[in-house]
Amino acid sequence: MKTTMIALAFAGLTATGSAFAQSTAPAQSPAQAPAPVTLAQSGQWVPPDGQTIAPKTRAEVYQDLVKSEQDGQLDYLNRTLYWHH
Repeated sequence: MKTTMIALAFAGLTATGSAFAQSTAPAQSPAQAPAPVTLAQSGQWVPPDGQTIAPKTRAEVYQDLVKSEQDGQLDYLNRTLYWHH
C-alpha cells in the first residue's frame, strides 16, 4: 500500500514537472525582446505593466476627493463597500 502511494506521488511530481517545462515560452530573438524592467526597492509595489507611476501631490489627492464627493462616488462606496464599518 505504501509503495503504491509513493509511486502515485512520484508520478504526480513528474507530471507536474513536465507541465511546467512545457509552459515556458521559447527564447525570443533580440528584435522581439521585451523592454528592460526596472526593479523597485524591496517592499515597494510595482504595477503589472512594469511602468512606474508618478506619485500624486497633496493638492491632487484633495482634488480627487472633492471630485468623488461631488459626483457621488464617495457616497456609493460608503453605502456599498464600507457599509458594515
